[in-house]
Amino acid sequence: MTITFKGIELVEEGKFVHLTITGKLEKEDYDIFVPEIDQQIERYGKVNMLVELVDFHGWTAGAAWEDTKFGVRHFNDIERLALVGDKTWEKGLAYFCKVFTLAKVRYFDLSERDKAEAWTRGAE
Repeated sequence: MTITFKGIELVEEGKFVHLTITGKLEKEDYDIFVPEIDQQIERYGKVNMLVELVDFHGWTAGAAWEDTKFGVRHFNDIERLALVGDKTWEKGLAYFCKVFTLAKVRYFDLSERDKAEAWTRGAE
């Protein structure tokens, strides 16, 4: 299933979730995609997530809070989390995320997007 809204696209294929984010995340964005991810976790127990950041400009304060709550609530529900981006500070997000999850977390440059997907799906 694919859901597209504003600068966000969410693709769900079994326990694989691919979230593409463009621009700046706002609190309301979480109201749309978090329930979808929650359903996948409920259905499969654990999921593998690929988060692709394209021309990403960060979060509003409300969105940052929603992101923190999501991380705490799903601390043990994500097996693999791949972050794909093209900025140095986005690479730092991968290290920061490790505090909020038991998932294996890796950062990939945009040029390694296919490798990131293969790793996230467990094919590597």
